[in-house]
Amino acid sequence: MQAAAAELENVSHRYGAVTALHGVDLSVRQGELLALLGPNGAGKSTAISLWLGLAQPTAGAARLFGEPPQRLSARRRVGLMLQSAGLPETLKVCELLAQTRAAYPDPYPTGDCVDMAGLDGLMGRRYGKLSGGQQRRVQFALAICGRPSLLFLDEPTVGLDVEARTALWRTIRTLVADGSAIVLTTHYLEEAEALADRVAVLARGRLVADGSVSQVRARVAQKRIRCISTLDAGTVSAWPEVRSACRDGERIEIVTDAAELVVRQLLFEDTGLAELEVQRAGLAEAFVEITRAAA
Repeated sequence: MQAAAAELENVSHRYGAVTALHGVDLSVRQGELLALLGPNGAGKSTAISLWLGLAQPTAGAARLFGEPPQRLSARRRVGLMLQSAGLPETLKVCELLAQTRAAYPDPYPTGDCVDMAGLDGLMGRRYGKLSGGQQRRVQFALAICGRPSLLFLDEPTVGLDVEARTALWRTIRTLVADGSAIVLTTHYLEEAEALADRVAVLARGRLVADGSVSQVRARVAQKRIRCISTLDAGTVSAWPEVRSACRDGERIEIVTDAAELVVRQLLFEDTGLAELEVQRAGLAEAFVEITRAAA
C-alpha cells in the first residue's frame, strides 16, 4: 500500500455558525487519482484549502506527506491548478514557465512541460493574448512543471476543445502511472468516470460515498435500457417501474430500478424490438441519487 500523500483525519471546519465539514476522514495515496465530487457548497473547496494549509481545521488534522501543510518541505511537493488564475497578462508563456520552474528543486525540463501541456507554438506569446483554452493549458503546465508528488486539479478541462481535453487526460494518466497523487474536482462526471481510481462524494459537509467508480455506481440500483423500438416514449414513461423514457431517433432510452420487469414488458409490447442494451447506472446517475439521499 502506497503512503498517503494527503490526509484529512476526522476533520471538521466552521465558518462562524456554518459548519462546512463534519468529521471527514479522507486520503489520497501516491499513484492514485481521487475525484472529489459534490454539489456546490458541499465542502470541496474547504477540504482543498485545509490540505493546502490556507486554513486550519476547527477540529481534526490535515496532513501533506505526514507533515503539517504549512511546512515548506511539504508544499514544494505540491502542484495546483485552480478554476481561475491571476497570472500577469503581459508576461510571455516562456517567462511564466521559467519563473514557476525556478521555485521547485527538481522541475521537469522545459521541453517536457511544453509536450505534456501542449504549449508548442505558445512559448513566445504573451499570456493575456491567448484564448481561454490556451490559457488553461498554460495553467496546467505551471501546475505540473515542478514534478509534483501531489497535484490538485480544479475543473482542469473547462474551456478546452476535445483534442486538448484528450491530450490533458493522457498526461494526467501518465503522471498517475509515474506515481503522482492527484485530487481532481470536476463537474464533468464522465471525466471523473474516465480518470478516477477512487471517487469521494461530499454532501452538506459530510463524506457520503468513498470507493472505486464501480463501487460507487453499484450503490444505485438504477439501470439504463436502450433499444430500437416503435413504442411511444410517453407511454413507456407512464409504466410504474419506469423513472424516465425518451426517444433518440429510432432508439428509446429508459431509466428504471426494475430492469428485468421493463425488459419483459418491452418484449411483450413490441415484437419488432431490436438491439436491446441494459447498462448499470453511470457515475452521473449514482452521484445524483447519492447526493439526493444525503439531502
